[in-house]
Amino acid sequence: MNKRHCKTLRLNPETRDNACRRLLSVKGHVEGVLRMLEDDSVYCVDVLKQLKAINGAVDQVGKLVLRSHLFDHVATAQERGDATEIVNELMEVLKYH
Repeated sequence: MNKRHCKTLRLNPETRDNACRRLLSVKGHVEGVLRMLEDDSVYCVDVLKQLKAINGAVDQVGKLVLRSHLFDHVATAQERGDATEIVNELMEVLKYH
């Protein structure tokens, strides 16, 4: 992303706050899994279930941020004159999805 975008395109505050709340919850779950792993009697499937829940929660944060980006930046890119750059950035990110 170029410097112009860093100054003008930002994650909207509501989405940012929602993502932060969700990630704080994820952080708590990760800390819980770490505590589980310190217990010699932990059952593998219990750890796997918790990891699956963590992955799902992180995926939800990604969807939340993606939705915000689509509405707030992609949908208005043509008006701003930076549609090609915005689409290229999104394609770069999505190739890892």
